[in-house]
Amino acid sequence: MGFIGIPLIALLFQGIPETIALVTFAFVIARIPIKWNNIIVLGIILAFSSYLMRMFIPFGIHTILQIIFLFIALTWLGKGDFSLSIIASLLSFLVLAILEFVCLGLLMPVFGVTPEILFVDLTKRILIAEPQVLLMFISAFIVNKFLQRRGNKNELFRKY
Repeated sequence: MGFIGIPLIALLFQGIPETIALVTFAFVIARIPIKWNNIIVLGIILAFSSYLMRMFIPFGIHTILQIIFLFIALTWLGKGDFSLSIIASLLSFLVLAILEFVCLGLLMPVFGVTPEILFVDLTKRILIAEPQVLLMFISAFIVNKFLQRRGNKNELFRKY
């Protein structure tokens, strides 16, 4: 396994927005109130820590460490429920991976871009990756609306 670093410009325009979207989704799943200050700060910290880890740790290991870090942040900083925080951390990264796979799988052939081009051309790399960030935010918004609605309708199942 090799060490895969990302250029600083990609971190700023792709990594940070992607990680903020990931944290937003995790907050929604963990049912932690959305406080944008906390989400943005946590997203930036996660993005920079991932950036640093990718310089020194083999690819893939940094993801496991990021999941653990996100879990700890949701539990301690967000005061989230332990089990919901575990689910939120794992599910957020799973959704991110699925959206990344789908977006890259659809957009790369449409624009005639190969993985080699993405490593060399930062502009194309950032532009092709942005739809997944947007979809992650949209997913968080939809799940949040669903959970809010569901929470109001599940009064029948409450034990008295």
